[in-house]
Amino acid sequence: MDVNRTTNAASLTGDIRTTHADFQVDEIPDFEPSGEGEHVCLKILKDGQNTEWTGKQLADIAGIVRRDVSYAGLKDRHAITTQWFSVWLPGKEAPKWSEHLPESIQVLEEVRHNRKVRIGTLKGNRFKLVMRNIQGDKEQLEQCIAAIKEQGVPNYFGVQRFGHGNANIERATSWFEGLSRPKARKQKSMYLSAARSLIFNDNLSRRVADGTWNKAVDGEAFQLHGTKSCFSEPLTDVLQQRVSEIDLHPTGPMWGEGELITGDDVKSQELAVGEKFSILSKGLEKHGLKQERRSLRLMVGELEHSWLEGDVLQLTFTLPPGSYATSVLQELGEFKDVTELNRLARD
Repeated sequence: MDVNRTTNAASLTGDIRTTHADFQVDEIPDFEPSGEGEHVCLKILKDGQNTEWTGKQLADIAGIVRRDVSYAGLKDRHAITTQWFSVWLPGKEAPKWSEHLPESIQVLEEVRHNRKVRIGTLKGNRFKLVMRNIQGDKEQLEQCIAAIKEQGVPNYFGVQRFGHGNANIERATSWFEGLSRPKARKQKSMYLSAARSLIFNDNLSRRVADGTWNKAVDGEAFQLHGTKSCFSEPLTDVLQQRVSEIDLHPTGPMWGEGELITGDDVKSQELAVGEKFSILSKGLEKHGLKQERRSLRLMVGELEHSWLEGDVLQLTFTLPPGSYATSVLQELGEFKDVTELNRLARD
């Protein structure tokens, strides 16, 4: 689905992901390996390989089942990425990984730990993006960058959440209508997440359109910055000031069963979006997901930009877990994903 951009958005055009090196992601872990234990923690550098496939290679080399290899989060295939894996090897010597791994996967660090790496055990991700053939108003870009540093960007879920050609939404709809059934737990999770994300994005896009994605309104549900703790209170000047100071964020619904904690026009709009996607919203409720909240605003850390050449722009920044670099890029303009275009051409 198309989503709205803020009034500060720039109008650049250009290319992203011309090569894997143009899209680099480094995981920022939220744990320190103890140096001993049943789990071998590996800091892996991957070039053009996805997380699941890499985990399967590690399991095969170690001679264990796939579920005994863990990681903190999924990373994009069409990129150069670093991330931590843990391999459960109680009482066993670790194999010589480099003798078996392909050149596209390198072990940068190896250390024992007393627990496995779990989903979400990361502080965030550090990005370095190179964008080529950039056209547009550089002064407008400067203004947009300044606005992002001050007030963040809309916290949209990225298009990869929905699958190629929105396939995950189509499959979720088919599942909820009783026309098909996912074969694996991973597929079920993927389709549920896609359905939730679509409803959230539609709510957020409406808040962007009316200029309230970064402001509190009557009936608001708030999230404390840096946490997932949410609450709803009657709007006051103090709460509005806390939103302005980035201490609180307005939120949108992550759909599931139960009552929305919002009120007034906010609740009415959220219910209207739920009704718009009634097959998805009712399906999420039926499968036991609970109403949760997600910040409408994404704060971008350590954002810097530089021109490597006349039309080659480099961006570096950090994002918290569960957020997407595409949320930053779409505020800057419209960019062709060269890797994706090449994939479509092959298909």
